[in-house]
Amino acid sequence: MLTNYFPILLFILVGLALGTVAIGVGKVLAPNKPDAQKLSPYECGFEPFEDSRMKFDVRYYLVAILFIIFDLEIAFLFPWAIVLDKIGVFGFWAMMVFLGILVIGFIYEWKKGALEWE
Repeated sequence: MLTNYFPILLFILVGLALGTVAIGVGKVLAPNKPDAQKLSPYECGFEPFEDSRMKFDVRYYLVAILFIIFDLEIAFLFPWAIVLDKIGVFGFWAMMVFLGILVIGFIYEWKKGALEWE
């Protein structure tokens, strides 16, 4: 029983060994020339002028959430397209209802101005 898991254990051990060797070689061979600019928290050329924990506009989060929602719903189209010939007319119309609800939600968000960016 446990012999079935030996290749997995071997794979994990080889991966850990390769990762450890790569990090070790990088630490030994990498140039280490620290100076004040490299050790500063900002390498962009100027000191920060505002608090790094500034608040983002709510619209940013709204657009991100809408993108995730619509992107995940569109992901349902791929498996549906693969088995479309097997699920027949009922599956086709079920997906059309799903897409109709998706389009209604998209139009609602569009009319509410959630997709507008000022």
